[in-house]
Amino acid sequence: MGYCVKRIREEKHMTQEELEAKSGVSRQTISAIENNRCGDVKTGTIIALAKALGTTVDAIFFVEPV
Repeated sequence: MGYCVKRIREEKHMTQEELEAKSGVSRQTISAIENNRCGDVKTGTIIALAKALGTTVDAIFFVEPV
Protein backbone atom coordinates (compact mmCIF):
# COMPACT_ATOMS: atom_id res chain seq x y z
CA MET A 1 0.00 0.00 0.00
CA GLY A 2 2.74 2.46 0.93
CA TYR A 3 4.48 1.95 -2.40
CA CYS A 4 1.28 2.84 -4.24
CA VAL A 5 0.67 6.00 -2.21
CA LYS A 6 4.21 7.18 -2.89
CA ARG A 7 4.08 6.27 -6.59
CA ILE A 8 0.78 8.08 -7.16
CA ARG A 9 1.92 11.11 -5.14
CA GLU A 10 5.16 11.38 -7.10
CA GLU A 11 3.36 10.92 -10.44
CA LYS A 12 1.28 13.96 -9.51
CA HIS A 13 4.47 15.89 -8.61
CA MET A 14 3.15 16.38 -5.09
CA THR A 15 5.27 16.64 -1.96
CA GLN A 16 4.30 14.99 1.31
CA GLU A 17 3.61 18.47 2.66
CA GLU A 18 1.23 19.23 -0.20
CA LEU A 19 -0.54 15.90 0.33
CA GLU A 20 -0.80 16.71 4.03
CA ALA A 21 -2.45 20.06 3.28
CA LYS A 22 -4.86 18.55 0.76
CA SER A 23 -5.78 15.41 2.74
CA GLY A 24 -5.58 16.51 6.37
CA VAL A 25 -3.31 13.52 7.09
CA SER A 26 -0.09 14.49 8.87
CA ARG A 27 3.19 14.38 6.95
CA GLN A 28 4.56 12.02 9.60
CA THR A 29 1.72 9.56 8.97
CA ILE A 30 2.14 9.85 5.19
CA SER A 31 5.86 9.15 5.57
CA ALA A 32 5.20 6.17 7.84
CA ILE A 33 2.66 4.74 5.36
CA GLU A 34 4.99 5.25 2.38
CA ASN A 35 7.87 3.57 4.22
CA ASN A 36 5.72 0.71 5.55
CA ARG A 37 6.38 1.77 9.15
CA CYS A 38 2.72 2.25 9.95
CA GLY A 39 0.74 -0.53 11.58
CA ASP A 40 -2.99 -0.45 11.09
CA VAL A 41 -4.11 2.47 8.97
CA LYS A 42 -7.62 3.76 9.58
CA THR A 43 -10.10 3.52 6.73
CA GLY A 44 -10.74 7.26 6.94
CA THR A 45 -7.04 7.95 6.41
CA ILE A 46 -6.93 5.84 3.25
CA ILE A 47 -10.09 7.48 1.93
CA ALA A 48 -8.67 10.96 2.62
CA LEU A 49 -5.40 10.11 0.85
CA ALA A 50 -7.21 8.61 -2.15
CA LYS A 51 -9.47 11.66 -2.47
CA ALA A 52 -6.53 14.09 -2.15
CA LEU A 53 -4.59 12.12 -4.76
CA GLY A 54 -7.56 12.03 -7.12
CA THR A 55 -7.62 8.25 -7.17
CA THR A 56 -9.51 5.33 -5.70
CA VAL A 57 -8.91 3.25 -2.59
CA ASP A 58 -8.46 0.24 -4.91
CA ALA A 59 -5.59 2.00 -6.70
CA ILE A 60 -3.84 2.51 -3.36
CA PHE A 61 -4.10 -1.17 -2.45
CA PHE A 62 -3.48 -2.83 -5.81
CA VAL A 63 -0.49 -2.26 -8.10
CA GLU A 64 -1.60 -2.23 -11.70
CA PRO A 65 0.52 -4.37 -14.05
CA VAL A 66 2.85 -2.41 -16.30
